[in-house]
Amino acid sequence: MAEAWPDIPYLPWRDSCAALHLWSQIVGKYRLANTPWMNHSWHATLYVDARGLTTGLVPDGPGIEIAFDFQRHALIGITTDGRSAEFPLGAMSVADFRRQFLDLLAMLGGNPVFNGRPNEVVAPVPFAEDFAERPYDGEAVARFFDACVSVVRVFKRFRTGFLGKVSPVHLFWGSFDLAVTRFSGRPAPLHPGGVPALPDAVTREAYSHEVSSAGFWPGGGGVDYPAFYSYAYPPPPGFSQAIVAPAEAFFHETLGEFLLPYDAVRRAADPEAMLMAFLGSTYRAAADAGKWDVAALECLPGVPGVPRAVR
Repeated sequence: MAEAWPDIPYLPWRDSCAALHLWSQIVGKYRLANTPWMNHSWHATLYVDARGLTTGLVPDGPGIEIAFDFQRHALIGITTDGRSAEFPLGAMSVADFRRQFLDLLAMLGGNPVFNGRPNEVVAPVPFAEDFAERPYDGEAVARFFDACVSVVRVFKRFRTGFLGKVSPVHLFWGSFDLAVTRFSGRPAPLHPGGVPALPDAVTREAYSHEVSSAGFWPGGGGVDYPAFYSYAYPPPPGFSQAIVAPAEAFFHETLGEFLLPYDAVRRAADPEAMLMAFLGSTYRAAADAGKWDVAALECLPGVPGVPRAVR
């Protein structure tokens, strides 16, 4: 049986996580190359499903879906005309993963042309030239997937309490984080850019409007443990000094965002309630400091089978 909030310490599987991060970029860049641009790069993301991570249906060839199956530990491709292909996930180089992925696309009738360089990593090595052998800790990956399932359940519930523009709950393979983002509806100042190995035009389009964004990532990027985060762009005056819940949450000055260690949630008597408190209080800190029109933007969280009341 899967554990709802498993122990997922970052350091023991850091190298496997780095491999999975780069492999997800290869698959994500395939989706990106074949999907019309959607606001804030929502067309490029991956989604948690019953097996692991999926592209959803990519409008390429007959229609292709690529999925990381973290139960069988395989990369699987299926098409709308009944074809399928797969290869096992295991210790291999990024270049080897790319080669096998291109072979899989060929079997499915897919387009093998997509950008060949990683994004949002320091000193990126082109995928085709990254021959370093990478480990694959299947047990750690499976635990990470179980955690993502629980996180997505809470993020999706949090998403229902907003009438304004709000993103899907999705995984950005650039920074390898699950995210859900609320928008005030107002344009934001031009973003300065400067994200490593990411075109400034992409960053500026992503942050074209004011946001309060929350997410989860397994570790890395200056934090050697899995954590939830919440930030605002542009950061309104006083945001970093806001009092948020739970007590274990804090503002990380270097990252410029609130953090809540995953382990605090995992060990809580009611993990979902603790995470909802973090999501709600950090959003409210951004909305209050940024003077959002909360009366027009908010609603009660959704309940299964009950239509939202309309005045």
